[in-house]
Amino acid sequence: MEERIIRGREAVLRHSPIELAEHWLLAISGLLLIFSGFGELPMYKRYMVTEIPGLGWAGDFFINLKIHYLAGIVFISIMVFHALYHGWVGHQGLIPRKGDVKASLITILSMLGFGEEPKSDKYLPEQRLAYAYLGGVGLILVLTGVAKVIKNLPGVYLSPTLITSMTLTHTFATIFFLLGVLAHLAALIFKVNRPLVKSVFTGEVNLGYVQDRHTIWYEELMKNKVKAKVEVENEIKDEERIGKPEVADQSVEIESRREEDKMATTLKVKGMSCQHCVMSVTKALGQLEGIKNVQVELAKGEVRFDNTKEVASQRIEKAIEDAGYEIIHA
Repeated sequence: MEERIIRGREAVLRHSPIELAEHWLLAISGLLLIFSGFGELPMYKRYMVTEIPGLGWAGDFFINLKIHYLAGIVFISIMVFHALYHGWVGHQGLIPRKGDVKASLITILSMLGFGEEPKSDKYLPEQRLAYAYLGGVGLILVLTGVAKVIKNLPGVYLSPTLITSMTLTHTFATIFFLLGVLAHLAALIFKVNRPLVKSVFTGEVNLGYVQDRHTIWYEELMKNKVKAKVEVENEIKDEERIGKPEVADQSVEIESRREEDKMATTLKVKGMSCQHCVMSVTKALGQLEGIKNVQVELAKGEVRFDNTKEVASQRIEKAIEDAGYEIIHA
């Protein structure tokens, strides 16, 4: 998948359709495995889960067994596909790195209001650790689950000790997997993590969020965007120079003007009345990397500046509002 900034929408494509399908199939099949697994114990009649409207079937061992097997087939298939596909294309963003444990602790402390969060790539250090944890526990579930199926085949004999060990390991792995899923969902308690919810459904995440929290990834995206733009412009120039030199020069001039217009930004700001206001707004915008040539016109209530690095509008508006002024939207 080509991760890229989506033009005109201030969003970044974070996940491809294939990755979204993987996520949801794995999540749904995993939850069905947990639910049907506990249903085989049995538990639901004892704890009156079957009394809940629509869940009367949950007390039937054979129904739970069928659901467990079908969900297991999907779960294993997705895990195998995930390993082969992402290994083939060379995706390594979620593989844990040296220093992730320390960086995760610093990140968690920053969420609680202690210190600053370290710069991050596309994935946060705790996301990489969670991936390794759930992947490892999931692999244990698959291996022990397959062993439990094999023991039921005709002509297969496994020692009682091995069967007991496999069953206990499978049960405890299920509990740890469930705890991992709950911790994964609990991360949404922190407001700073909530912008990622959108990406689970659409594959997109807000550009301002990426710029603020995934600084390393944002810088890489911008470099790739500039590089791709330069390559396209060079190809167009080469083709036009070969065909029509005069048209090529005019095209370059028009493109240059478009780029200047794109950089130049004017905002209506309410509450500015003196030179102190001018200094406050200028200082607030000047602290954003990529904002240049800030000019304030008190009479018109306007602020003009050049956005040389396409800083997200949310960040710009927040900087002005934090300085004590209000943006007037047309």
